[in-house]
Amino acid sequence: MSGRAIASMTGFARAEGRMTAPAVMSWAWETRSVNGKSLDLRLRLPPGFDSLDLAIRKLVPETFSRGSISLSLVLTGEPQALGVRINEGVLDNLIQLAAKKSQNLPAGISGASLDGLMAIRGVIEPIEAQLDTAQLAERDRILTDSLRTALQGLAKARNEEGARLAAIVDGHLKRLGELAAAAAAHAFAQPAAIKARFERQVADLSNGNSSLTPERLAQEIALLAVKADIREEIDRLKAHLDQAHEMMRAGGPCGRRLDFLTQELNREANTLCSKAQDVDLTRIGLDLKATIDQLREQIQNIE
Repeated sequence: MSGRAIASMTGFARAEGRMTAPAVMSWAWETRSVNGKSLDLRLRLPPGFDSLDLAIRKLVPETFSRGSISLSLVLTGEPQALGVRINEGVLDNLIQLAAKKSQNLPAGISGASLDGLMAIRGVIEPIEAQLDTAQLAERDRILTDSLRTALQGLAKARNEEGARLAAIVDGHLKRLGELAAAAAAHAFAQPAAIKARFERQVADLSNGNSSLTPERLAQEIALLAVKADIREEIDRLKAHLDQAHEMMRAGGPCGRRLDFLTQELNREANTLCSKAQDVDLTRIGLDLKATIDQLREQIQNIE
């Protein structure tokens, strides 16, 4: 039986809400997640909502262990206001600037009007309702509950993408197992191939009059065979693949460990290529390396 789902680090989710008490407001939480070496949270909150920061930074690690997560709170409706006020400092600066610039206007072009200046953003400000400590705590509780919904949606999106990744990774692991088996079959033929090639090279160099005794010839062949023995590399390849399969079955956050395994797989494939004594085994080693690269590319996306 498999364990927890394999999750991707890529996803998006949105949760909307509205409250009428302790304040009147509408909002939307937007969450995005991309690959990351660790858990990195980037948080954007509107002015006046900094009290949510600490709770959010405690909440996110309860669901996610890796990924670069961007989280923003967007107000989609006007907050409850008691009225409006004029920011006289901003208005006075605008009037002075308009008067200065109007002196250089071409003939026939009028300067700024007062109602035009009043329409500039920041001149007229809403007077928002002031929340006491209990009301602020209740507002934050409602918003935090809404955030939990958004984070659940993000987790679902990451799990769905993870399921697609798991199928691709399983396919690569299966292919690596087939290549390891093919390399193992060639391993049994290696000593005979080494013996035939060495004898042919000695004969070519000595024009058929080699001074090597059969015993010395056997020793040299045995030494070459030991250096070219790939059985240990194949055993380690299979052990690493078994471990990778086990991690995939267990599920959960396993991206880091799988990434380490791909490095070990690549090391064994490199050694196998360096020991290869025929074209076919070299081709298998290169196929191993190519498939390991494809595997690692997908594993980079796993949490």
